[in-house]
Amino acid sequence: MTKFLNKAYKARDAASTRTLYDDWAASYEAEVCENGYATPGRCADALARRVDDLAAPVLDFGCGTGLSGLALKHAGFSTIDGVDLSEEMLNGARDKGVYRHLDQIEAGQDLPRTDYTAMAAIGVIGAGAAPISVLHQLMRALPHDGKLVFSFNDHALEDPANMAGVSEWTDCGAARLLFKEAGAHLPGIDLNSTVYILEKA
Repeated sequence: MTKFLNKAYKARDAASTRTLYDDWAASYEAEVCENGYATPGRCADALARRVDDLAAPVLDFGCGTGLSGLALKHAGFSTIDGVDLSEEMLNGARDKGVYRHLDQIEAGQDLPRTDYTAMAAIGVIGAGAAPISVLHQLMRALPHDGKLVFSFNDHALEDPANMAGVSEWTDCGAARLLFKEAGAHLPGIDLNSTVYILEKA
């Protein structure tokens, strides 16, 4: 079953992205879980090993129906906020009961809160989803030594703009690459992802 997955990686504007995810919300978890969605757990575990205080607030950017929030909770984080473009996806996240705050945001909108020393953008940046400008937005919002975990799937890695965005932070010393690991993303459709953690200098 890949009713929506075969549409998800096509480039589109923010309004069309919201519509796709609103329409997908009811069947999203069944479809991605059927295909072995592994990236949330990989990201959450990597971040948990590199933060000092698992009780400090963490932002789940592009939280969708909350699979990433559940992964963060299972990794030991206890204060999790989520934001997403799609209100229908957020309804699914509310049902998980793992978030302190959940907010719908518009593309490019300022974050509703910025008291985070750790943030996650799990399966968020890439074709058909959020642009690389999201990475810049989140990194700018982090304090000194703040950490961002994010993933690029195989499709995202095909766009040189995405790794160039990472290099904008690391090449000049504005951030340090703490972690990089390739692995499974959606093995059911033979799609992999690379997980990264940047620490702001």
